[in-house]
Amino acid sequence: MAKSIMIQGTTSNAGKSLFTAALCRIFKQDGYRVAPFKSQNMALNSYITLEGLEMGRAQVVQAEAAGIKPSVMMNPILLKPTSDCGSQVIVNGEVLGHMTATEYFKYKHKLVPDIMKAYNYLDENYDIIVIEGAGSPAEINLKSEDIVNMGMAKMAKAPVLLVGDIDRGGVFASVYGTIMLLTDEERDMMKGTVINKFRGSVEILQSGLDMIEQLTNVPVVGVVPYMNIDIDDEDSLSERITSKGTAALVDIAVIRLPKISNFTDFNVFERIPEVSVRYVTSAEELKNPDMIIVPGTKNTMDDLVWLRQNGLEALIKKQASNGGAIFGICGGFQMLGRGIEDPYGVEHGGRMNGMELIDGETVFYKEKVRTQIKGRFNKLSGILSDLSGVEFSGYEIHMGKTNVTSGNNISTIVDCVSGTKGGDGCQNGNVYGTYVHGIFDDADVAYTVVKSLMKNKGIDFADYKNQSTEDYKQKQYDLLADTVRKSVNMDLIYNILENGIERNEANEI
Repeated sequence: MAKSIMIQGTTSNAGKSLFTAALCRIFKQDGYRVAPFKSQNMALNSYITLEGLEMGRAQVVQAEAAGIKPSVMMNPILLKPTSDCGSQVIVNGEVLGHMTATEYFKYKHKLVPDIMKAYNYLDENYDIIVIEGAGSPAEINLKSEDIVNMGMAKMAKAPVLLVGDIDRGGVFASVYGTIMLLTDEERDMMKGTVINKFRGSVEILQSGLDMIEQLTNVPVVGVVPYMNIDIDDEDSLSERITSKGTAALVDIAVIRLPKISNFTDFNVFERIPEVSVRYVTSAEELKNPDMIIVPGTKNTMDDLVWLRQNGLEALIKKQASNGGAIFGICGGFQMLGRGIEDPYGVEHGGRMNGMELIDGETVFYKEKVRTQIKGRFNKLSGILSDLSGVEFSGYEIHMGKTNVTSGNNISTIVDCVSGTKGGDGCQNGNVYGTYVHGIFDDADVAYTVVKSLMKNKGIDFADYKNQSTEDYKQKQYDLLADTVRKSVNMDLIYNILENGIERNEANEI
């Protein structure tokens, strides 16, 4: 049986996901077989495994940090919000259905066998499991049916570390309040606290650390500094999509749709010093970018209405008419076409005109497309013509199919699950669209796009040296692990891991 340790947070975005990734990397560096686990994740940023199954991206990042392949066993339940009070419920990588928050609250305990089946698989195949919680364990209105925080800790019999975010202020109050709202049994499982995102001298903080230990009778495991580490986020509170940024030599504007999904598609551009990636929400913010990207979304039709209402659609069409570069991905690609039809009520039914920038019609079907793909760009024209022949890889995850009635597919792809070969996307002038998430992740693709945009402005980009995306990722994981290792008492963490708490063979809440 594996040793387990659970990372909980005083709030969402406290740093649980990155701290979990850091421990996964540290344990891997120390020679252990380690796997991440999160029983229930809520995110619009998801990932498709080699088996064509869908899971949360945070566990993908943690698996990469651990040096293993992502598996839905690491995230058996994924909730993808479709409205303010409803979500698509994905279990073991496949869509179970849509539920309101009230319906899911009543239903979720039925998913405990799925959770434990996934957890037990990891338990049998790894030395250490690092479990991540969700939100806060002190949501007293949700505790009775909890399956992701203390409820999961009890099922796994896992000791808990509590992470608090000092950057937003009030960290000692949030740590103390969280622990005090737990039951006596739950407090006994709380074995350490971590102060995260600290800026300054730890010496100034020391008196507070001593007092919080005395008040809670829980040791402070460490103080982790605020880190400028480039690792994919999945949280809707990600600073990436709330930062407006300023225009650089190459200015890429990503439309921040209300239901934006998979915004990690554009992180690669942020690693190129000459490029700015701005997430814009209004016509006033758009200005005059070198390329506009319309990203993926969990609700294409609603977000297209939003584009029309705030004036961004008109500006996108103006940029296209002036010969500017437009790139649509997944839902963004669907919006660029002539129309969207929803005969089965996948979103809200009916038909809606698209932006009419490419000659394609989209029809939503009940079945979701989920697969990894490999591909090669066909012969393209326009600003991004240098992409012709460049290879890429990525994944598709969407409802619906787009029938391109005229114009060229931008690429030829192979489905890694079925082996089927086909065409993807469409081009019309300098307007390009694709269903492939991660299409920019291969360094050759990202740098070719940037070179093309610079060439369009008469600027030479030939001297820039490409860096492998995979090499870059591994260096960032090592930097994360090194920073955390220096900031926490790893001997104490190993002691907590080794001693754990008494295990119950029944594995029941």
